[in-house]
Amino acid sequence: MMDKIRIVGGKRLKGAIPIAGAKNAALPLMAASLLADAPLTLTNIPHLTDITTMANLLVELGVTLEVGSVGLDECHTGRKLILDGGTVNSTTAPYDIVRKMRASVVVLGPLLARFGKARVSLPGGCAIGTRPIDYHLKALEQMGAEITLSEGYVEAKLPQGQTRLKAADITFPRVSVGATENVMMAATLADGKTILRNAAEEPEITDLARCLIAMGADIEGVGTSTLTILGVERLHAAGYAVMPDRIEAGTYAIAAGMTNGDITLQNVTADIMEATLTVLEAVGMAFEVDKAARSIRCTLRDGMLRPIEVVTAPYPGFATDMQAQLASLLCLANGRSTITEAIFENRFMHIPELQRMGADITEQANHIIIRGPVSFNAAEVMATDLRASGSLVLAALAAEGETIINRVYHLDRGYERLEEKLAMCGAEIERVRE
Repeated sequence: MMDKIRIVGGKRLKGAIPIAGAKNAALPLMAASLLADAPLTLTNIPHLTDITTMANLLVELGVTLEVGSVGLDECHTGRKLILDGGTVNSTTAPYDIVRKMRASVVVLGPLLARFGKARVSLPGGCAIGTRPIDYHLKALEQMGAEITLSEGYVEAKLPQGQTRLKAADITFPRVSVGATENVMMAATLADGKTILRNAAEEPEITDLARCLIAMGADIEGVGTSTLTILGVERLHAAGYAVMPDRIEAGTYAIAAGMTNGDITLQNVTADIMEATLTVLEAVGMAFEVDKAARSIRCTLRDGMLRPIEVVTAPYPGFATDMQAQLASLLCLANGRSTITEAIFENRFMHIPELQRMGADITEQANHIIIRGPVSFNAAEVMATDLRASGSLVLAALAAEGETIINRVYHLDRGYERLEEKLAMCGAEIERVRE
C-alpha cells in the first residue's frame, strides 16, 4: 500500500518556508565523487528518495558513504554526505537501482573517465517522454569510447592500450542538461582540452562545475553555453555546499499566489529564479527580495491573477519543471492563458486530474489552453509524476473541502518535508500512511 496526502483547502497561507538544497544539483554532485580517490564532502543535501537512490547506487559501486547533519543557519538545516570514491570496486550500475531514477545515468561519464570502462543500465524515472541518452553516448564516442548496447545496458570502454579518454570538440545538437553533466565530468580526466558547445546553462550545471573546480578540475566558461575543460591527471578531496532548489522555491511561491497568501522563502536567491519570478510577476504576484537574508517574500500584488502565454525553454527560459505548477495557478487567473511545452512530450499528464478538480483546460498537441477563473473542487486524485504531483497539491490548497492525493511517492522524490513546510504556514495537510 502507498501513502496518501490529505488536504483541506481554502486556507490563506502565511509564514516562512526554508528551501532545501537542489535535488537536480545534488545528484550529479554525488556522482562526481566517482572521479576522485579521496573524499568529497557535500552539505545542504536534501532528504529525498532520489538522493537515497543515488546513494544506494554509489554504495553499490563501492563508494564509502557517511551521513551527518550540519546546521547552516537559523532557518535551514542541511544534511552532510561524505563520499569517498577511493573504495570503488565495481563499474556496473545495475538495473534494479537505475530504473528508479533517470539521473542515475550521470555515473557513466565519471566511471568511464576514471576506470576506463562502465556498464550502466538504461535509465528510468518519470514517464514524461522518451528523453534518449543519444547525446551522452555520441559525445563519449567522440572522446574515443567504444560503446555498445546489450541486454538493456550501455557498455562503454576505452580501446585496447588507451588509458584515458581523449579531448574532443563537441557540439550538442540540442541543449541537454544530463549530457552536459555527464560529458563535463568525463572531460575533467581526459587527455587534452575538451570544448562543449551548445552546453546547458542551468544553475545546476554551474554548481557542478564549481564543485569540480574545487576538486581540482580546470574548467572555463562556467555559466555560458561553451565550456572548455582541460583534463587533469587526478581530482582531489573537496567540500561543497549544494545550491538552493529553485523548483521547490517556485512551487511555494505559487502556493502564496493561489491562496492569496504571504510566504517568505528562506535560504534562496532570486538570481537563480529570474524566469520564474518574471512570469509570476506578469500573472500578478509581487516579490520582496532580501539579498542579505537570502529570502524572498511572495504575495499577490493587488489580489488579482492575470492570464498569460508561456513557452517552456532551456535556462534562462521558463523551466519545464515549473510548467505543471503554473498551470494550477493560471486556472485561477481571470481570462484565457496558454502554456506551450517545448522541452518534453507527454508532460501534460496532470491535466486530467486538474480537470477532475474543476479546471477548464484544453490540450492541443504540445500546448494547453486554460480558461479561468475556476473554483477548484475537492476530489480524490492521483499523482502521475514529480511536478504533476506538485500541481495537485497547489490545486488542493486552493480548493474548498478535502482532497486526497494518491501515489505521493512521486512527491517524495523532489519535495523535502512538504507537509511540514506547508503546515508551518497554516495549511491543513497530513500524510495518511497505509
